[in-house]
Formats: sequence, C-alpha cells, structure tokens
Amino acid sequence: MNPYALSMIISSLALGTILTLSSYHWILAWIGLEINTLAIIPMMTKTPHPRAIEAATKYFLTQAAASALILFSSTLNGHIQGEWAINTSIHPAPAILLSIAIAMKLGVAPFHFWLPEVLQGSTLQTGLILSTWQKLAPMALLLQLSQSVNLNLMLMLGLLSTIVGGWGGINQTQIRKILAFSSVAHLGWMIAVLKISPQLALLNFFLYILMTSTLFLTFMSLNTKNMSELSTSWSKTPTLTALSMLSLLSLSGLPPLTGFLPKWLIAQEMIKQNMTMFALMILLSTLLSLFFYLRMTYSMSLTLAPSLSSSPSLWFNSPKNTLAMPMTLSLLLLPATPMLVAAI
Repeated sequence: MNPYALSMIISSLALGTILTLSSYHWILAWIGLEINTLAIIPMMTKTPHPRAIEAATKYFLTQAAASALILFSSTLNGHIQGEWAINTSIHPAPAILLSIAIAMKLGVAPFHFWLPEVLQGSTLQTGLILSTWQKLAPMALLLQLSQSVNLNLMLMLGLLSTIVGGWGGINQTQIRKILAFSSVAHLGWMIAVLKISPQLALLNFFLYILMTSTLFLTFMSLNTKNMSELSTSWSKTPTLTALSMLSLLSLSGLPPLTGFLPKWLIAQEMIKQNMTMFALMILLSTLLSLFFYLRMTYSMSLTLAPSLSSSPSLWFNSPKNTLAMPMTLSLLLLPATPMLVAAI
C-alpha cells in the first residue's frame, strides 16, 4: 500500500477512536464510530482477493446497521429525556437498544456472526487491528453506559458469549477464526461484569488487548495461519514457540499466568454479589475455550512436521525481539494483582 494512503488510514483510525473517547454528545460519538469503520475498509481490501472483498462487505454492512441503531436509539433518548449527553441518565428502552447496537459492533454473541468470517478474510495485521483497536471506542461507550444498562440482558449476553465463543472454536483449524471465537468468549466475561463492576470490566479489557496483541504478533512472526503450520514452528524458533504456548495458556485463564487474574477477580466479585450459580456456569463455559487452546499448544509443542526446516532462526537475533515486553506482561502480571486492583 502507498505510504501516504497508509498514513491517512492510520490517522483516520486514530481520529475516529479519539473522537469517540473524548465526546460527550451522542452525535460526535456516532461520527467517530463511522470514521473508524470507513478507515479500516481500505486495509481489509488492499489485496483484492474475493475473500477479502467479502469480509469487507460483511464488516461494512454489520457496522453500518449497528451505527444506524446507535443513531436511532440516541435520537429516541434525546426525544424522551431532552438530553444528548452521554454521561447523563438514559431511558431504559433506548439503553437496551444502545446495548444491543454496541454488542453488535463488538461482536458479542448472538451478534457475533460477522466476526469469524471477517477475521478469516483479513490478514493477520488487519485482524490485530480489528480485534484490539476497533474495540476501544465501542467499549468506551459501553463503560459510560454501565449504570444504565439492563443487568439481566448483560448477564444473558455474557453467558451466551462465553458458551458460543468456546463451542464455536472447538472444531476450527484456522488460527484467525480461533482467535475470533476467543475474542467472543473474552467479551462475554467483560459484558457479564459490566453492570456489577465497570472497573473490573475495564481491567479485563486491557489484559485481553495485551494478550491478544501478543498472540497476533507471535503468529505474524511465525507466519502461521492454520493449525498444521504450528508444528513447523518448533524447529525454527524454539524459544518463541515455547513462550507463545504459555501465552495461549495465559489467554485460556490458567494460573499462575496473567490471564487467570481477570477471571479470578470477576468470579470473586460475582460470588460477593450472591451470584454463585452464575459464576459457576460462566466458569464451566470457559472449559470449552480451554479445549481449543490446549489443542493449539499440543500442535505447537508435542507434534513435529514430517519435513522440518533446515534453517533455524534464533528469536533473540531477529526483529521478533520486539515481542519480549508484551510476552513478559502477558505471562507474569499475576503477582501485580494488588497493585492493579488498587489502580482501578
């Protein structure tokens, strides 16, 4: 892609997100979301492949429908309440519509139908942006709405997302689709705890971005797109393969890795709110996700390709050493739990 065009697209992405994050008026927030949507489309179609065009079309139609619903519900709320400010109280009916529209933008089940197909039709670089940066603006709006949303709706969407995210990823062989269903499952945890503790939802969101970015960068370094290619990585980059295996286990939420931290705190908060049965159900649904994470770690560590590469490249002598900091954070943040809880 032309460097000037790429710089304009990245600037537009940043502008759209910053506009939504800093807006206090629903129209400004909607404009920021629209700029975000339109800026990512050229990145998705920079290689004019039919699958990329299909992914861009699906993404555009879904995001346009969600944006129209946000505009409609904010207009309805302005008509009922006489207020366009985001941080004021919102009428229950527009609040439900806004929650559904933002859930559609984020890819929360049952509105997740577009996310696996769009990620599969995109490159790993575009998939990284879609899974992390593009979720910042909708999540910021949802956090501002946290006191107005319907608790039962959030709990239902959260539980459904963790189940669908785990169930959908079990039979997948494509890395991007597995990461898409992983995203759906993690968003379920954030949505479930949003009304009860917005601070915990925010902490979970930041840790999700950290761990997902680490995995995307790892797979970009390994140039891996499906499960069968994972078995060749051990002979080429043994250190990076071992650490990425631990990153997968961290994303699944196993102690003593970083990913255990948000699940532990959220389950603890739900038990404090006398929601023990719900906490048990959402923890059991995580076992579905654990299955396909373990499948990936098995492919990386316990299987070898029939014809191994004869040109190993050492991780610390290559540009891949930029992964050192995110990899360390995505594995070893659990001892910093008291400091993180105090910070939020």
